[in-house]
Amino acid sequence: MNKFDQAPVRKLLAVFAHPDDESFICGGTLAKYASEGVDITLVSATRGEMGRRMGNPPYLNRETMAAAREMELRQACASLGIRHLIFLNIRDKTVEFTDADRLTARIEDLIHQVDPDVVLTFHETLGGHPDHCAIGKATTAALRGTGHRGALYFITFGDAMERPERFGFTRGDITKVDVHAHLEAKLAAFRAHRCQTEIDEWVWLPDQEAMTRFGRHEYFMKGNREAAARLRHDLF
Repeated sequence: MNKFDQAPVRKLLAVFAHPDDESFICGGTLAKYASEGVDITLVSATRGEMGRRMGNPPYLNRETMAAAREMELRQACASLGIRHLIFLNIRDKTVEFTDADRLTARIEDLIHQVDPDVVLTFHETLGGHPDHCAIGKATTAALRGTGHRGALYFITFGDAMERPERFGFTRGDITKVDVHAHLEAKLAAFRAHRCQTEIDEWVWLPDQEAMTRFGRHEYFMKGNREAAARLRHDLF
């Protein structure tokens, strides 16, 4: 096969609120697709300077936390195979107060630059945190505003969507990704976020024991027509 016969590189754009969202929620999926050659761009709206943990015992404060969490996120990206990291430089816990039109326009610009096949973000009401919901709402509006035909998915927590009927959804609304082959990378990313995970003893158990805490699958809600047309076990 010569270079003219090669398939185009697939691209994924993940737009989240804080360092660790990518690892704690969908690290297995990101590692899986990175290992398959997908070019991943991660956007973090904040540097997580208002994170509730500062190490165990505490060794950070509000002045030092942002720099530490940026470094940790870069290490997590390396573990997961994420090639591009962008910060929007919004203060933690203030995303919901950011001018919505300006935020949406910034994300529209990123969509034009990256030209993603798949966009991951939070659901605007089911995100579980005001920052999550705000960045998800802006990203959803940006994708629609650009008219881009990438597939939109909303990340979900744990195995809640194993039974989507409890939340008013059908199994056809959900994509279920098998990540069992990528749990080592997910664990490494968890451990990279040291100041947030040192207090969780299970994270630091021997690898095989720690990985038993992870589910085999990660779940995503289909967010637009392009996603709805995809297979149930593959974001692409």
